[in-house]
Amino acid sequence: MLYDNKIWVGGTANKCFIEPSKANRHGLIAGATGTGKSVTLKVMAESFSDMGVPVFLADVKGDMSGICSAGVSNENMQERIAKFGIENFEYKAYPTTFYDVFGQMGIPMRTTISELGPILLGRMLGLSDVQRAVMSMVFRIADDQGLLLLDLKDLRLLLTYIGDHADEYKLTYGNISTATIGAIQRNLALLADEGAEAFFSEPAFDVNDFFKCDSNGRGMINVLNATELFNKPLLYSTFLLWLLSEIYENMPEVGDPEKPKMVFFFDEAHLLFNDAPAFLLEKIDQIVRLIRSKGIGVYFISQSPSDIPDNILAQLQNRVQHALRAYTPAEQKKVKAAAESFRANPSFDTETALSELAVGEALVSFLDEKGTPNVVERAFILPPQSFIGSAGFEKIQEVTESNDLYEKYRLPVDPESAYELLMAKYEGTNAAAAQAEEEKQAIAEEKAAAAEEKAAEKERIAEEKAAEKERAAEIREQREKDRQEDRERRIEEKERAAELREQRERERQEDRARREEERIKREEEKARKEAERAEAKAKAEAERAKKNSPLTKITNSAMTAAGRQVGSSLVRGLFGGLLKK
Repeated sequence: MLYDNKIWVGGTANKCFIEPSKANRHGLIAGATGTGKSVTLKVMAESFSDMGVPVFLADVKGDMSGICSAGVSNENMQERIAKFGIENFEYKAYPTTFYDVFGQMGIPMRTTISELGPILLGRMLGLSDVQRAVMSMVFRIADDQGLLLLDLKDLRLLLTYIGDHADEYKLTYGNISTATIGAIQRNLALLADEGAEAFFSEPAFDVNDFFKCDSNGRGMINVLNATELFNKPLLYSTFLLWLLSEIYENMPEVGDPEKPKMVFFFDEAHLLFNDAPAFLLEKIDQIVRLIRSKGIGVYFISQSPSDIPDNILAQLQNRVQHALRAYTPAEQKKVKAAAESFRANPSFDTETALSELAVGEALVSFLDEKGTPNVVERAFILPPQSFIGSAGFEKIQEVTESNDLYEKYRLPVDPESAYELLMAKYEGTNAAAAQAEEEKQAIAEEKAAAAEEKAAEKERIAEEKAAEKERAAEIREQREKDRQEDRERRIEEKERAAELREQRERERQEDRARREEERIKREEEKARKEAERAEAKAKAEAERAKKNSPLTKITNSAMTAAGRQVGSSLVRGLFGGLLKK
């Protein structure tokens, strides 16, 4: 619950707060079974969500799924709320995304063999040092040959292929024993029997999908349904470590932000460290040490602080310690060590209190604003605002199917990878062997029918030459045909040009004739008019001659006839000359 922009986890008179700016300094929730660790985890997860910080947690018992539903009031809850003096306590549901490696109670969460890597895969398979070394060689060979290792069938076939060709890899990568290959194959078969086939496939989960808030700015609470996965301890712990590694590798450096970018709760953390080899513990230590600067807070949940290696435990600076039971000397030593890890409070004895704490009560010590551990406080933890218990299958399905990520990860895909490429190689090898056998038989047949083969070869060569000649002749014929068509085309073009010129010449001549005819008509008209005038004049003269004397009349008549004859001759001469032209 948020109080004064801080996370109020527990306490009444002396309230215990997690400073948001110090929440990425990691933390520990510890206590014996049934002392209230799950409620503490839920209260902290709700508070981080209210602050706008995404959360990841694993639900190993199935009782964390109720966080998607509002809590229900009852007598015990009312008494607990009254103890803290909280007015108007609000029961509410929180934005939740459910995941399930097996895809039954949430969005399927997958990864690929390549992304998991040889170290974590070796841990998951429980391999020996020699077997892990061989596994590293296998991954190196896959990288060098561009073979994608997506699922178990890719890895199994690659191991088989390497075993079949061990001599080819000996000088480059070192000795690879077929016995070691067989041992790894057996472990892979056992892993497949545990349901890991569903875990290794595409599409691989993108941890950036964790970093979301709802429309009200509340951080998404990402719940991994681990009720079945938890029954496979190596698979469970390695999977959570892979998630943490992916977050570490994908997040940028941010230093110490005002509040975390995300908080990762690692439940049943002792499984991560049980029988873990030294190199893996070093890797976990490195991740926990460096992931803080990327704004990620990691909170381990376990029964006892002694379950966590000392170098990692030293980095968990926000602590909630529920009751510890001490029935043996060894357990008493653990209680004493846990008490000594707190900054003492003079008002009570920490070691004694650890054995007296009631359910829901814890010893709490968080960092203050300056990063200094507060003195330990004995405090009851606040009640959660969401539903305590399982949300039920139908509710989980409803929330899952309404999530945008459901369609993204719902169906697995099987793209081309090492399996397909290696199968092609095996098929090619088998085909080559069959071809070699066929070639042997063909050689025997060739020896038995050498003459026939030679004759057939000569005939084939002759046919090829004939065919080549025929093709050459066809090419030449085609070229000649193309040239002839080109010549004919040019001749046609010339003929069309000549016809066009003749047409234009005819049009010019017709135009000249037309103009000449018009001119002749004008000349004839002019001559006619001249003749008419001459005739009229002659008539006038004749009239006057008649008036004068008979001789004059005769003379005028003769002149008039002569004039006509001269006029006609003149016209004929003019027209005849023009027509001759």
